[in-house]
Amino acid sequence: MLELILPASVACAESFADVPESTLLPEEWEVLEKARHEGRRREFTTVRHCARTALADIGVPPVPVLPGERGAPVWPHGVVGSMTHSAGYRAAAVARSVHVRAVGIDAEPHAALPGRTLGAVTLPEERERLAALAADFPRVHWDRLLFCAKEAVYKAWFPMTRRRLGFRDASVTFDPARRTFRAQITAAQGDGPPAPLLYEGRWAAAPDLLLAAVAVPAAPEAVTDRPDPAVPPRS
Repeated sequence: MLELILPASVACAESFADVPESTLLPEEWEVLEKARHEGRRREFTTVRHCARTALADIGVPPVPVLPGERGAPVWPHGVVGSMTHSAGYRAAAVARSVHVRAVGIDAEPHAALPGRTLGAVTLPEERERLAALAADFPRVHWDRLLFCAKEAVYKAWFPMTRRRLGFRDASVTFDPARRTFRAQITAAQGDGPPAPLLYEGRWAAAPDLLLAAVAVPAAPEAVTDRPDPAVPPRS
């Protein structure tokens, strides 16, 4: 399902069932020991299994995938990626940085946002658009899908900028026919590396699951026929 909304240059792996903790590497065990909640342990383990499966698809041998700043996964040099988990679903997506500058994926349960969450994560113009979408396409929980899209955008934004991006710092527009979305960043760039202010992504909806993904292309001058020397080529 995830591979249908990502470009061919991005390798992805997903799982609807958890794997044993024995699949973890020693460095990851040290992190897992701090997780007391059984659900968190299963998420941590399975999503890293997915990450290594996706990395293998681009020719990268098994490596630990440890949490870094703000919990963002630390990938091998020359690789970008993203991970996500939801109830009954785990996934990872990776790419070589010579082809893709950043990847962001997110999965959410296909259900309405709880309580007053909508007002906290949306702009007024977004709420107007969501109301129109809900009237025309009532089978999709557009409020939760907007949340999902913004999470995916943040996961692409943060590794490029190392800066926070609030939910109200991006305005999302959906195309229900093409199953695409556009996210316009409204926050000031501030200090640090520049990043794109417009993100184009795709989404998918299943009865129990929503997915959103963005992949930021590498700058044209960064794309060559030579693979990154730090990342082994595909076998």
